[in-house]
Amino acid sequence: MVLTVDTIKAPDTTRVRRKFNLRRRLVPFTFMAPAIVFLIVMFGYPLFYNLEMSLQHVTVGTFLTGIAPFVGFDNYTDLLSDPLFISSLQRTAIFTVLSIVGQMSIGMGLALFFWRAFPFSTAIRAMMLVPWLLPLVVSATIFRWIFDLDAGVLNYLLETLNIIQDPIPWITSVDYAMPATIITNIWVGIPFSMAVFYSGLQSLPKEILEAAHLDGATSWQRFWRVILPMLAPLTGVVFTLSVTYTVKVFDLIYILTAGGPANATQTLATYAYQLSFRNLDWGHGAAIGNILVVISLCFAVFYLRSFKKSLAAEDV
Repeated sequence: MVLTVDTIKAPDTTRVRRKFNLRRRLVPFTFMAPAIVFLIVMFGYPLFYNLEMSLQHVTVGTFLTGIAPFVGFDNYTDLLSDPLFISSLQRTAIFTVLSIVGQMSIGMGLALFFWRAFPFSTAIRAMMLVPWLLPLVVSATIFRWIFDLDAGVLNYLLETLNIIQDPIPWITSVDYAMPATIITNIWVGIPFSMAVFYSGLQSLPKEILEAAHLDGATSWQRFWRVILPMLAPLTGVVFTLSVTYTVKVFDLIYILTAGGPANATQTLATYAYQLSFRNLDWGHGAAIGNILVVISLCFAVFYLRSFKKSLAAEDV
């Protein structure tokens, strides 16, 4: 057989180009596949299963049979008529707001303090990160000993300085349990705020600060009108992460007070635990868990929108 020009077919360049483009587009997804699978298995499935449980009447018997009756949104409506849920929601708001105000304000103050170099500032700043590195179980156990009525170091110091006459029941009194819990959580969260704000201060352009100083601006004016506006995006990050972390704090509160005394420190996280693992009411416990997820997502969406607006304003 004699091959001629007519019998030899030229390769389909269009098809080859399409295959090449398809492979090139699939390459990023192959790198992302492990992370996507991890998120689906470790976060997606538990979230879906928790949502499914919140729409069912789940008891010990249903776990054995594997069949739980569908109740729709009855678990959520039951919570709205539960006085303990409403009070737990209020305590969660108080606990979150006061904790974040304390963490961010003190963290910013310490970041400004360490911004000026002085002897041993690096070593001291590294020691300030210890509360952030310790497990919450350890921190809560330490503060439980500090707040102890009889052997606590805090009451001992206050009595030695003649500030108080009788020991204060920090974690066993309805009046003092929540403030003690908030103080502990502030202590745990200060290093994170300080580290983030300090890194932001280090990246600020010194020319703008020197110009403000030459224009006669005081230290307070430079902070409010120059430093704080430039740190606004970073402040939003710290605020969002602090809210999503603080609103679901469980182990610290559980070790300190276990939600007591008399539900004085009962938050949504501890109440969900009580319903699920003490009362064995997994349907209502799952509903509270979903409410916590929605609260965190609302703050995350709010931050993303505000961050996009700030970027658009800078582009203009």
